[in-house]
Amino acid sequence: DEPAAGMNKDEIRDLDTRIRSLQLQGITIILIEHVMELVMGVADRIAVLNFGSKIAEGNPQEIQKNEAVQEAYLGYSEDD
Repeated sequence: DEPAAGMNKDEIRDLDTRIRSLQLQGITIILIEHVMELVMGVADRIAVLNFGSKIAEGNPQEIQKNEAVQEAYLGYSEDD
């Protein structure tokens, strides 16, 4: 649960490397995280929750383009 909380950029980069190493070994990882650079870099699939309800699920590219995610986390969508 939020392993990157309180980490600096170098520590997050090390965490990213460790997660990728586990993935290469065939280990599945469930990651709950708010550092989006880390999530988008290591995740194959992402589920996004807003107030406990799933608002989106997909690969990183789909999540970045999702209007519900943009509205919930950025306060706007591409249509604004």
